[in-house]
Amino acid sequence: MAQTLDLKPVGISHDTTRRSIQLVAGLALYGGSMAMLTRAGLGLDPWDVLHEGLMKITGLTFGTITAIASVVVLLLWIPLRQRPGIGTVANIVIISLTVDFVRIYLPDQHVLGWQIFNLVAGVVLNGLAAAVYVGARLGPGPRDGLMTGFAAKTGKSIRLVRTLIELTVLAAGWLLGGTVGLGTILYALAIGPLTQAFLPLVVWRERPTG
Repeated sequence: MAQTLDLKPVGISHDTTRRSIQLVAGLALYGGSMAMLTRAGLGLDPWDVLHEGLMKITGLTFGTITAIASVVVLLLWIPLRQRPGIGTVANIVIISLTVDFVRIYLPDQHVLGWQIFNLVAGVVLNGLAAAVYVGARLGPGPRDGLMTGFAAKTGKSIRLVRTLIELTVLAAGWLLGGTVGLGTILYALAIGPLTQAFLPLVVWRERPTG
């Protein structure tokens, strides 16, 4: 039987330096992997389909839209009585800055081989990055908290709530002109197993005292 990992947020007084470095590294890598997926042009994950659609109609940068959407999602935490952690705030700031920074130097890909490389590498790195920042246990990202908050409020399963939320944002993003394609399917199939595979390697565990 697989070991159950404890991923509940833990106070910053526990091994702060190591966990803070892990959090920042994971979020920066996450933003970089997002940039790779947007430049591949083969389809995005549901939330990024929405972000890209909003980017196209507003003219704002991808990172700016990501940050604004994150703040709006965070406001939805209030009626759900979710509490942000330092990782929640860092999630908004670091990812939005990193995705724009990488997009400056990584152009849109138009050769199929490079498109596929950016897609596959982006998905794998995204799964690793998610495991790294979640494994720091310094607070969930805005979208993670929305999912768990709705699940707690409604009594429905995390899987059902996540599916409904992501289908909603995917449909909205597609209607706004976001890119849906092979990458969207690959991401949906691979991101869960990848994150689960990486988590045991990077999750922070409290050291026994005494």
